Amino acid sequence: MSKEEKDIENFSIENQSEDNGTDNKYIKIKKFRFIMMMFFLVFMTAGITIFVLSFGEDKPVEKITVRDRAEFMKLYDVFESIKGNYVDDIDENQLIEGAINGMVDAIGDPYSDYMTKEETNSFHDSINSSFEGIGAQVEEKEGKIVIVAPIKGSPAEKVGLRANDIILAVDGKSIQGMTATEAVTLIRGKKGTEVELLISRPGIDGNITVKITRDVIPIETVYSEMLKNKIGKVQITSFSNNTLTELQTHLNELKEKGMKALILDVRQNPGGLLEQAIYITSLFVPNGEVIYQMEYNDGKRERQLSGQKESFDLPLVLLVDGGSASASEILAGALKESAGVPIVGEKTFGKGTAQSAVDFNDGSSFKITTARWLTPNGNWIHEKGIEPDYQVSLPEYAYLPYINPELELKESMLSDPVKVVEKMLKALGYDPGKIDGFFDEKLSAAVKEFQKAEKLEETGVVTGDTTLSIMERLRENLIKNDPQVKKAIEVLKEKLEESKKD
Repeated sequence: MSKEEKDIENFSIENQSEDNGTDNKYIKIKKFRFIMMMFFLVFMTAGITIFVLSFGEDKPVEKITVRDRAEFMKLYDVFESIKGNYVDDIDENQLIEGAINGMVDAIGDPYSDYMTKEETNSFHDSINSSFEGIGAQVEEKEGKIVIVAPIKGSPAEKVGLRANDIILAVDGKSIQGMTATEAVTLIRGKKGTEVELLISRPGIDGNITVKITRDVIPIETVYSEMLKNKIGKVQITSFSNNTLTELQTHLNELKEKGMKALILDVRQNPGGLLEQAIYITSLFVPNGEVIYQMEYNDGKRERQLSGQKESFDLPLVLLVDGGSASASEILAGALKESAGVPIVGEKTFGKGTAQSAVDFNDGSSFKITTARWLTPNGNWIHEKGIEPDYQVSLPEYAYLPYINPELELKESMLSDPVKVVEKMLKALGYDPGKIDGFFDEKLSAAVKEFQKAEKLEETGVVTGDTTLSIMERLRENLIKNDPQVKKAIEVLKEKLEESKKD
C-alpha cells in the first residue's frame, strides 16, 4: 500500500471516531478516496502503456503509425481482400515480398532493386573471394538484361560473350521483365552444371544459343605483365574487396623489374565497390585533387578528394571500352580531368548513379539509387559514357558470335554459323574462299589445313574440338595484335621521349 493510500485510510478512521456515527463526513472522505484511486490507476496505466510501446517486442507504436498513414490503406485493403477471398491458400510472406518488389520496380530505375535472402547472398558472393557461375556482370538496361562485361578467364569470356550482349532466355525460360538479380539467380549454379543462354547481339542478325559449363569464378581482379621497352601493363577486372592490395603488389613487382611507364587496363571492367575505386584512383591522382562529385536529391554536392601523398610518377595511359562501367568510369573521369592522363579505346558504358544498400533482419535487402556522381569538372556521364582521347576500335572479328561446338558444319551447308567460320578462318590467315555462308570445297580445304596445324583429325568438318580451337586461336590472336594496346604503347613512347628532352 502506498503512502498516499495509508494517509487516506487513516484520515477516514479518525473522522469516523470523532463523528460518532455522522455519515456526511464519511461519504465525503469515501468520495475523495475514490477520486484519488482513480488518478492513481490512470497514472499507472499510462506508465505501463509507455513502457510497452517503448520496449515491447511487438512494437505496437510502429504498427499504429503505419496504419495511420492514409496512403497505405489501399494496400491493406487489397491484402485483406486477397487473404479473405482468394479461392486457394495464400502465402502471406509471398504477398508482402511481391508488394515490396512492386514498390521498388515502380521507381523505374534499373539500379534500384529488392533482393531476397538468396539474391542478397549471391550479390555478396560477387565481391568476395569466389563464387560458382559463368562469370559475367549483368545489368538491367531499358527493360533488358544486358551483359556489362565477362570476367577475365571465366566460362563466359571463353565462349565469347561480350559487353552489350542481351540475354533473352535462360534454359529456355524467358527473362523478359526480370530484374538483374533475378536473372543472375537463374544463371548461377553449381560447378560442372550447364546453362543455356539465348543471346541477341547488336549488329548480328538472328539470336545465338550458347551453352556454358559453370565453374568456380575466383575473384582475382588484377593481372600484370611487362611488355617491351619496360612498359608495364596492369589489368583490373573489377573493384572487389582485395583489389587495392592486389594492385599494389603488382605495381611493386613491375617497379622492381624496372618499369618505365604503365598501361592501366579497365576494359570489360563492370565496376564494383566505390571505396576500392576511391583508394585506387587516389594512387594516380595528385593529393587534394577531385576524384568525383556526388549530387543528392536536394541538389547538394559533395566532392571526394584524393588523399594520396605520393602520386604515381611514371607516364600512364588508361584503356577503356564499352564494358568499362560505374567505378571504372569514376577512375577514367578522374584520371582524365584531374590528372591529365590520356585515355585510349572506345566510349565507356555510361553509369552515373550511386546506390546505397539496406539490409533486413531476414537476410533480404534492397539497393536504392541515392545520388548521381559527376566527374571532377561536373559532367554527368550517365547513358553517355566517357569518350577516349584516342578512339581505337577492335577489329571486326573481335565481335563475331560464339559458335556452338555441338553443331556439325560440313560441305553443302548454307547457314550463318558457316559464314562466321569463314570470317574466323580468314582472320587467322587461312583462305576460306568467298565469304557467303556456303560450305564449299574451298572452305573444307581451309578447315583441313587448320586441323593439320592444330594436330586434329583432318575431316574438313567444323564441330567439337575444331570449333573450340578456332575460337580459342582467334581470341589469342586478338590479344597478341590488340590495336588498343598498340596505340597505348605508341602514346607512352611519345611521353617517354618528351621526358628525355626535358
